[in-house]
Amino acid sequence: MIPIKNSNAYTNDHGIVIVATLLLILVLLSMVAAHHFVTNIELATTKATSNSAQGFFAAEAGLNLRAEEIRATFMGYNRPSGTSPSELNPCTGGNTGSGDFRCKSYSLGKHRADTYVLEAAGNPINTVIPPGELYQNLSAQEYRYSTRSVATNSARRTEAMLELRFKSRLVPMFQFMAFYDKDLEILPGRTMTLSGPVHTNGDLYLNTQEALNIKGQVTTAGSLYRGRKNNSVCDSKPVKIMDPAAYRTLLNSCSSRTKIQKTSLNPWNGMIRTGVDILDVPPPEDLNPGAGNTYWDAADLRLVLRLTSAGAPDYSNSPSGVEVRNANNSVDAGATASLHGCAGTINGRPVGTSNTFYNNREGGTIRMLEINMIELLNCIQSTNSSSSPKIMGGKALSDTTEGGLVWHLTVSGPHSAGQIKNLYGVRVRNAARLQSNLSGAALVKGITLVSDQAFYVGGNFNSYGKIPAAVLCDSFNILSSAWNFNDAASTKTLSNRVAGNTTVNAAVLSGTDTTGGVEGSGGQSLGAYNGGLENYPRFHEHWGGKTLTYRGSFVSLNVPRHVDGWWVYGNPQYEAPIRDWDYDTDFNDAAKLPPMSPRFVYLRQELFVRDFEQ
Repeated sequence: MIPIKNSNAYTNDHGIVIVATLLLILVLLSMVAAHHFVTNIELATTKATSNSAQGFFAAEAGLNLRAEEIRATFMGYNRPSGTSPSELNPCTGGNTGSGDFRCKSYSLGKHRADTYVLEAAGNPINTVIPPGELYQNLSAQEYRYSTRSVATNSARRTEAMLELRFKSRLVPMFQFMAFYDKDLEILPGRTMTLSGPVHTNGDLYLNTQEALNIKGQVTTAGSLYRGRKNNSVCDSKPVKIMDPAAYRTLLNSCSSRTKIQKTSLNPWNGMIRTGVDILDVPPPEDLNPGAGNTYWDAADLRLVLRLTSAGAPDYSNSPSGVEVRNANNSVDAGATASLHGCAGTINGRPVGTSNTFYNNREGGTIRMLEINMIELLNCIQSTNSSSSPKIMGGKALSDTTEGGLVWHLTVSGPHSAGQIKNLYGVRVRNAARLQSNLSGAALVKGITLVSDQAFYVGGNFNSYGKIPAAVLCDSFNILSSAWNFNDAASTKTLSNRVAGNTTVNAAVLSGTDTTGGVEGSGGQSLGAYNGGLENYPRFHEHWGGKTLTYRGSFVSLNVPRHVDGWWVYGNPQYEAPIRDWDYDTDFNDAAKLPPMSPRFVYLRQELFVRDFEQ
């Protein structure tokens, strides 16, 4: 018998399979949908995180840009000014503040950073940088600020809100025994002890034929070497640096120039630091004459020796060619006449010109602006007490507008501007005491002499009755107390130029040559030594056992712009003095620094905060 198939059972089985298949498809679709949903969430989260991070970086960039603008403002002897916006809805509507503290926006890719600055009450604070910090124990003016930054995206939705609190510190460069914006070499023949800090934005080379002792903190933006730059020599004589409690020897022995590794500096407890941040310094153009230049604008007196196109004195406006100039560089005819009405020893006047000194290093005779310091001070004092036009606009010798007197002294001739080599100079004589000797004369509190040309100190300078004093110039030359302005000897052999013991008390900023003609390691072993710190002043005599006593600070920010004679030792250039040189520790007191001492500015972060509430 043939069995009969149950059609209902078949149908049920078939339906169950269809339902199961559909359920499986639904499950798979649900899994795909869930995966798609989770993936989208992850992508959105990743995108949001990325946008948030980008917003954070945009806000941080805004903070850094505003902080840098504040730091840069201080570089030109200015101070940030203005008003901050109100803290209630800042940078909206008319609530934008003003000046250096105003609201300012930066476009950074697809993001915008809205920023503003708040100044702390009580600015500035005079402080001493604490021990253990970079540039420790130096006096500084400290200004405190907060910068706030809000980053938004292209839809103007807030992504990050940050605040940076920082200190802007102004540190005078004359608080260093030596401060260079280039390679610095200290290679004395005889024992030398330097009681102040040493800094270079380049590499530092230390060597000695007897002994070299440094008591201050030593910092370099580049590398530190024991030995010479111009050759591979390293003398195994003691180079010692304070740790800060006691001297430690830097490399006990060496046979050739050796780079000191950071890991070997730990015993000095932070008193030697290499690879520090490069410090921004004023440009040499700050010394230029003419309106808009820092020292010219601030000067209490501007004296210009005017030359014709042929290089001779131009007597159009004065009987000596020397003119008193106004801030806009026009001739002050009244003050010029008053100046030439005073008696003196330079062709009968306190100022004048000469063309009799032969500079063997430069190979030519120097056209000088000549100044008899005491006679000029007397002239200023006497004209202030008479009906004559005032030489310093009526300012007393005791004026402290810039912390004391600032005089700009220059030569205006066919080769004065730019970086052209010339044979011009400014020479100051009779400057052992930087005061008028007239009865009842006002006392000079401090003085800074500025020139964009070569500067010559004739004889003792600020050697008694010492006051804060500085010379800022293109190159710095010393003629000893025995010179007596016998320029005829300058063309004779060195034996005719015998120096006498001389004292100079002044901070100095001038250009110095570069060993090998190249900064950094590329200039190593190329010969042509620049003379080192021990030959920072340029000499022109046979010192032969005579002593140059110097107290001050040496700053070099560039190579000279108007001279190019290379350092050469011996006849007919010079023979070195006994160097009784050291840092003037009076400069540790900010009140005893020369007027308008050049300074560097650096920022120190105090607090960095992210605000998560709007």
